[in-house]
Amino acid sequence: MTTRRQSLTVLTALTAMSTLPGLLATTTTAAAQGTNEPPAEVRAALPGARLQGQMRFRWFGLTIYDTRLWVAGEPISAQDYATRPFALELLYARKLGGADIADRSVDEMRRIDRVEDRQAGDWRAAMVAAFPDVVSGDRLTGLHQPGRGARFFHNTRPTREVADAEFARLFFGIWLSPRSPEPTLRQALLGATG
Repeated sequence: MTTRRQSLTVLTALTAMSTLPGLLATTTTAAAQGTNEPPAEVRAALPGARLQGQMRFRWFGLTIYDTRLWVAGEPISAQDYATRPFALELLYARKLGGADIADRSVDEMRRIDRVEDRQAGDWRAAMVAAFPDVVSGDRLTGLHQPGRGARFFHNTRPTREVADAEFARLFFGIWLSPRSPEPTLRQALLGATG
């Protein structure tokens, strides 16, 4: 007989595993929570930013986060995202550990392209610094800086800059790359350009 504690432990582990797209995830294009106005950190970094796409990420029916892709100028595509400035906003629906988010990010980046163990360790450390623990309603925003790397924000507070263009290509590729593990997620964010 499964105890309540065992059930909660399993649910917590499953939720931590699902912080990013994965094998058993589903996505919907239901409107993300919030408005169609970019958050303050996006407005400051990308004047004139507009919403290109949004989606809700669910895992085993549980809403994990809503995500929105903000762009300035022409829409981006799966082929040119690594060369264009944009912001990817994740609005969390549940409590997750920042280290768990970093671990899952490394796993997903490795699904897109080869990453040496040492490099993965360095990137994980940078993401642990960038991603605090989150609770329902918290927002993590990643700002892609072409040729330079990425800057991250927790709600409106800057957390970390990772000055590595390859890191940025693989990290944002989790959602936007042609090799994204979740093509329906990519399509929802990129729309007709996906």
